[in-house]
Amino acid sequence: MKVLGITGGVGAGKSTVLMYLKEHYGARVIQADQVGHLLQQPHESCYRRIVELFGTTVLNADGTISRPKLGAIVYTDPQKMARLNAIMHPSIRRWIKSEVEAEQKRGCVPFVTVEAALLLEDHYDEICDEIWYVHTDDAVRIKRLQESRGYSEEMCRRIMANQKNECDFRAACQLVIDNSSDIVQNTYEQMDKGLREHGFL
Repeated sequence: MKVLGITGGVGAGKSTVLMYLKEHYGARVIQADQVGHLLQQPHESCYRRIVELFGTTVLNADGTISRPKLGAIVYTDPQKMARLNAIMHPSIRRWIKSEVEAEQKRGCVPFVTVEAALLLEDHYDEICDEIWYVHTDDAVRIKRLQESRGYSEEMCRRIMANQKNECDFRAACQLVIDNSSDIVQNTYEQMDKGLREHGFL
């Protein structure tokens, strides 16, 4: 059973690709951000370390970690962001690796898909058979982010500037899926072709 990594910049439409892989092909989709949410729950592995590092001010009234409160701290302090990442990223990667191995043993899905913002930086190529890059033109990404998240153009460009550039993505990935079109079928056709030609089906 192969493992397909999906990466791309913010606003590229990775969720559209993941949903298609899950609903049309029955792939198991694992998203690192959702795993991170799980591991921050009380009694999970990262919870205690985060509270020890940042204090109880990051907690909601029910004792769960408030992502907005935590984000307000780390997004303005690169050092604290690095310390949070040092807690979260290795734990997320271990959880995903374990879950991929479990899916491969069960053998109930055609392939596993893993999506993470730092798929390349955190060396998920050691887990994935291939990594595909979802490309979308900058203007389209900005428009989508403005509509879906209410971001200003300035905020969009600032976030985009902090992510990997186009050349790095293309150099590190085995296939590029262009998701710039408003006609989503164009993206689906590229996925269909890629899965056939790269041996995932």
